[in-house]
Amino acid sequence: GQRFESSRAHFPLMTKESDAEVGNIGEQAACEYLTNHGFSVLARNFKRKVGEIDIVAGKGMVIHFVEVKTSRHFPGTAFLPEIRVNRKKIDRLKRTCQIYLAEIKAPDDQRWQIDIISAILAENGEIMSISHIESAVFEKKY
Repeated sequence: GQRFESSRAHFPLMTKESDAEVGNIGEQAACEYLTNHGFSVLARNFKRKVGEIDIVAGKGMVIHFVEVKTSRHFPGTAFLPEIRVNRKKIDRLKRTCQIYLAEIKAPDDQRWQIDIISAILAENGEIMSISHIESAVFEKKY
């Protein structure tokens, strides 16, 4: 059969950044965004067996667990990076949040939420837009 080969040369919109680099650019921009909006960044890339939290931030008495989604801009499309957060990812995120809270010995009534920061990169690799969706994942506490 024919072998399929992919080469970035065929995609003029693709910039030189790898997916990991795109993610790092987005996370750095998200940290700056949060800091500029009165949040304290408490941790970055909190990894445990069950999952990873991109950014842990605090504001007031609330801990914000932030999932950062970064995408390149494709002109003429309305693609939003935040649609890549699915139920399985949310379940892993919640479990990782609970591990973080246990490790810092947070009180039982600690208020927390899961936010999403969506960053879109321009073709030159710079941040074109960034949006912060607070309480993107609702957690009922009964």
